[in-house]
Amino acid sequence: MLVLGIESSCDETGAALVRDGRVILANALASQAEVHARYGGVVPEVAARAQLTAVIPVIETALAQAGVGWGAIDAVAATYGPGLAGPLLVGLTAAKTIAFARGLPFIGVNHLEAHIYANWLAEPPAPDPRFPLLSLLVSGAHSELIVIRDHGDYRILGQTRDDAAGEAFDKVARLLGLAYPGGPSIQRAAAAWPAGQPLPLRLPRAWLKGTHDFSFSGIKTAVMQLVERTRAQGAVVDVPAVAAAFQEAVVDVLATKTVAAARTEGAAEVALAGGVAANLALRARLARDLQRASIPLRYPPVALCTDNAAMIAGAAYFHLARGERADLTLDVQPGLALPVG
Repeated sequence: MLVLGIESSCDETGAALVRDGRVILANALASQAEVHARYGGVVPEVAARAQLTAVIPVIETALAQAGVGWGAIDAVAATYGPGLAGPLLVGLTAAKTIAFARGLPFIGVNHLEAHIYANWLAEPPAPDPRFPLLSLLVSGAHSELIVIRDHGDYRILGQTRDDAAGEAFDKVARLLGLAYPGGPSIQRAAAAWPAGQPLPLRLPRAWLKGTHDFSFSGIKTAVMQLVERTRAQGAVVDVPAVAAAFQEAVVDVLATKTVAAARTEGAAEVALAGGVAANLALRARLARDLQRASIPLRYPPVALCTDNAAMIAGAAYFHLARGERADLTLDVQPGLALPVG
């Protein structure tokens, strides 16, 4: 089954062609990162207008990359939530229009679920993840530990009580005068701290003992107070040191809680998902700690951690294979949550 997937939940416009939920034939993307960088974050109205301009060219690019025509497509899928209402509407409307015009099956995809299913995409294809699977989903808006017992069978084990990890990265990057998006900027700044040299500061961790939940608001506030205090004293903020200490603290909490949850739940594997899954320090720490626990770790290629259409097409396949279809009256749901049973 060849699925055309369209992603437009925020500031990326993507179109991809994926076969059988695993093999990527094409994955085209138009990014708005440079447009929103001047504002220090995504402006919804600007994002929606850019989606309108990009969606058709991106679909045409995906078809050209795959070297196929419209007749080769078996189904169409698009993100319908969560995300920004205007951008979501652009991609969803495009997908429904194509499905209607060509008489193709249509499915709306949950963006959070799609991030998890990026772990089924590999080049070349690898063995499928094994259940029960524990997924650490970390992005700009979400930090969740999810137990997956089978396709479509989810249980939220823990989640953020305030800021998500990606949101904290963005806010701390802004405090340090680093570029948007904050995740890559913090990682680059932290890499400038000499390897093996002890950090001159240690930032607090919120452990929320007795739970699998997260909290990153406190560490953001700690960095803000540190920066303000340093500047008030007429000193220069050591950006690499602060970035490295911040990244270390976030990774410490994410990794420690994930390993503990994997042991508690008897997970066969752990799968990273979401934009923060691209963070190399998080990957390295989890790989080390999970190896000690004899639990395999998997994560998508970096390009499939951030928003993309391949994960939408990939996730759609597993719904379509179960005979599921969406009605063309499906509307966007900006606050959509992961379906749990």
